[in-house]
Amino acid sequence: MPIQILAPQIASKIAAGEVVERPASVVKELIENAIDAGASELRIEVMQAGRRLIRVSDDGSGIPYLELPLAFQHHATSKISDERDLAHIRTLGFRGEALASIAAVSHVNVVTRTKSEIEGTLLQIQDGNILRHEHHGARPGTTITVENLFYNTPARLKFLRSATTESSHIIKLTSAYAMSHPEIRFTLLDDGRQVLQTSGNGKLYDVLVKVLGMEVAQRMLEIPETVVASPEATEAPTQGSTETVRVHGYVSTPELHRSTRGHQILFVNRRWIQDRALSYAVEEAFRTLLPVGRYPIAILNLAINPEDVDVNVHPTKREVRFREPRLIFSTIQRAVRHAVVGQAPVASMSSQPAAVVPTPWHNQRMPLHYDGVGSNASRTELAMELQRTDPSLSDGTSAASAPMHERLPMLRVLGQVRQLYIIAEGPDGLYLIDQHAAHERILYEQLQDEQSKGPVPVQALLEPLPLEFAPHHSQLLESQLENLRQMGFEIAPFGGNTYIVRSVPTALMQSKVGDVIAEILDAAADGMPSPSSTDPVLSIIACHGAVRAGQILSLDEARQLIHLLEQTHSPYTCPHGRPTMIHLSSAQLARSFSRQ
Repeated sequence: MPIQILAPQIASKIAAGEVVERPASVVKELIENAIDAGASELRIEVMQAGRRLIRVSDDGSGIPYLELPLAFQHHATSKISDERDLAHIRTLGFRGEALASIAAVSHVNVVTRTKSEIEGTLLQIQDGNILRHEHHGARPGTTITVENLFYNTPARLKFLRSATTESSHIIKLTSAYAMSHPEIRFTLLDDGRQVLQTSGNGKLYDVLVKVLGMEVAQRMLEIPETVVASPEATEAPTQGSTETVRVHGYVSTPELHRSTRGHQILFVNRRWIQDRALSYAVEEAFRTLLPVGRYPIAILNLAINPEDVDVNVHPTKREVRFREPRLIFSTIQRAVRHAVVGQAPVASMSSQPAAVVPTPWHNQRMPLHYDGVGSNASRTELAMELQRTDPSLSDGTSAASAPMHERLPMLRVLGQVRQLYIIAEGPDGLYLIDQHAAHERILYEQLQDEQSKGPVPVQALLEPLPLEFAPHHSQLLESQLENLRQMGFEIAPFGGNTYIVRSVPTALMQSKVGDVIAEILDAAADGMPSPSSTDPVLSIIACHGAVRAGQILSLDEARQLIHLLEQTHSPYTCPHGRPTMIHLSSAQLARSFSRQ
């Protein structure tokens, strides 16, 4: 095929793909335009997860009659006028590509009016072509309606995720902008159902209550505004403000954490961004305070001189580049660490309604009576149990020795170290067992076994437990109720974003119900198959149901935990792949004491 210039209609559709990846991309661009227009109130409506309709209404400055058609031309913008403006961008939008890209892949209807105009303007566009442009009655502000998204690009439509997932992206995005602009009143309706509404009173904490739910918001720590000057600004204060970097926001207490980084929302000059270095700075602030593989919740805004940050590095403007990345990293790390160390409360008992008194963790579904790890009686009992369950094992002694040889050696519990590790003596040295990781493995395999045999054992609550979920979790929960029921959760809607929990899996600590369900929903949002058929959900339940680090165990409890670990198929790692124990051999000990 010879080289040729693409037709304008083809080129515009290709260019649109850089800006409009999914329905949430459209919502993002329209919200940013409304914020830049000085809106104090924003109303977002979507139907069929944005495929059918997206409508964003604001009370901002509006667009004049004569300028409105120009707004839908490529590279048409009121945000910058020359190259020098790119060095100090203070608006969310500036490229002049969004409206043109949206119009190329949808049907667009605009009704707008400036405060100085007597009447408003109506503009209709299809395939990038203007169908109507006329005066029309309207209030000050702008309403943009986008219908039939990707109707002319079926390949892109085909690769959209489920309606629940696409709606979740829209809810999360709207929630992020509500947090970055608490002075704006946001309302979001999904298929006519109001899933988010903020007051616009300027208080970030009030937005957190709406977005994260009261239970989570109450466990967030405020980071007072921290101001740090760069060395260059300090040495030459006459050349500019010494207040180079400002950080403000909220982070979770150490006892509140998630399995992914998806709950770290970062803003630079109130622009929602993704930056691995900044996320790592937050995580470094929690070093030694969180379990391995767990991440804090964080909502942070970094205010910086626009000349010290480049936002023009990615079509979606989600990535930025800093002039002084080390200063930014250290500022965030120190601000977060100071808040966590200085404000984190001592963990307290849950005030939620009590459940039926649960069986202590060390007695949960224990298949055998046990009176000592490594004793002959315990091994004989296990042999008898194996012979009872598998008649092909006629010799009790050989039946017991085979699995023990392939799994754990004979261990004698000596005690506990730092309320984290069980120390035990084996036939060839010492073993340190991570009590949480070991119990995770036990519960995980028990849940696997129970799931294979039928319904998961459940624990009914004496009083129904009300839980308020974040809007995007609430949306996902509707589609996951049946799958969660199969996992042992009996949940019912209770109005708005609140649900009633009536029963939970027996392996689950009642005080962690909300956190477990939130993590299961996060996994579903990331495209994981249904919870009822996937091991990741079992590992989430096992993790939250396991004995925690910092819990004192008696010798009997430690022995019983080791006994249960002996019966697992993979006793040396937890479900997440972490080791459950380390071994110090007799030879290593001898060398350390110069006995060899």
